[in-house]
Amino acid sequence: MNDTSLSLDNLAAGLGDPVHDSQAIFRVLLDTLSRPGTLGRIQPVLDADGPLAHIPCSAFAALLTLADYATPVWIQQHDDALAATVRFHTGAPIAQHANEAAFAYIHEAADIPAADTFALGEPETPDRSTTLLIRVDALEGGRPLTLSGPGIESSVTIAPRGIPDAFWHARAELAPAFPCGIDCYLVCGAELMGIPRTTLVEMN
Repeated sequence: MNDTSLSLDNLAAGLGDPVHDSQAIFRVLLDTLSRPGTLGRIQPVLDADGPLAHIPCSAFAALLTLADYATPVWIQQHDDALAATVRFHTGAPIAQHANEAAFAYIHEAADIPAADTFALGEPETPDRSTTLLIRVDALEGGRPLTLSGPGIESSVTIAPRGIPDAFWHARAELAPAFPCGIDCYLVCGAELMGIPRTTLVEMN
């Protein structure tokens, strides 16, 4: 986002039961990232007719659960309602540049920046990298991708729709930098999949 002024006019409601809801959401986020390619589902936490009805509830729930005052959030497209709501409920600052963010919400996967645009962490502090929440058109029906690595018994095939091949190529080029890298969640509606930096993604 380029505008640092945040209006409170279009704030969306947060979690109904912040403690228990965030615990349940965190378990889903942890499970899907530890088992790459596994489909997870988060119970809806958005008002279907509210100011954030255009945001997948899985992405919104993840931001409410993971973000705090010490984790800047970058939003790909200018979205005052999302920025104001995240800042109000979590205290997270809104990052002006992708490489400053702990979490990044990508609303248009077709225009996702190159993987190395985001913070990759340092060898001593690999956790200081950006976690991406990428909205996809669907979690199936796209180009098949074969995942392998930790958390996968052999391999698993997924087919998210809407992410350009260039992103996966750029992500693969980050492999030599491990333990640095980026972790990703693919989000669609209430569903999501995790793809951590340890996962090898091959295009079929």
